[in-house]
Amino acid sequence: MTLAPPSAPSVASALTEISAELAATAAAMADNSGAQLDRAAVELARAHRVFLLGAGRSGLALRLTAMRLMHLGLTAHVVGEATAPAIASGDVLLVASGSGTMPGIVAAATTASEVGASVVAITADAASALALSSTVTVVVPAARKLDRDSATSAQYAGSLFEQSVVVVGDALFHALWKASGLTADELWPRHSNLE
Repeated sequence: MTLAPPSAPSVASALTEISAELAATAAAMADNSGAQLDRAAVELARAHRVFLLGAGRSGLALRLTAMRLMHLGLTAHVVGEATAPAIASGDVLLVASGSGTMPGIVAAATTASEVGASVVAITADAASALALSSTVTVVVPAARKLDRDSATSAQYAGSLFEQSVVVVGDALFHALWKASGLTADELWPRHSNLE
């Protein structure tokens, strides 16, 4: 199958549509989930270590957050990596799942809670098993992967949710960074010199 390439104006139009949708979602989260976002930041700030877990594109989005938390000086591990240790009391599991029902994600959140770790969940479903088992739940008003109704989002599948995970991660980092009083120059030495 060969796809016809879009013309430049249609790509520009898509960019405008996507950025407007993301801005509206971010504004809705600031209005409706501001307290939960602040609670999430507190959990991350006082964590012994932060573990991040998501499947597919949500997992890729959380990898960006893991890197930023490391730049801030926090000990961050991506769940599933060969060097990730076992989670323990005093740690935080930051997890993202649009549906909040993926068995592996829900099981990891349950395990984290059982050992005394806090669970910060980013999900589109406030009534999901993941949301109900979390210490802090940040609800993203976006389509989940299986929501293909354009009334929820003009974008394909869970794109808006996954973009929102990136923005929430950067917002958490930014708030923690500003609260730390550290300068950008003080964070910079933590960047990899192997890139």
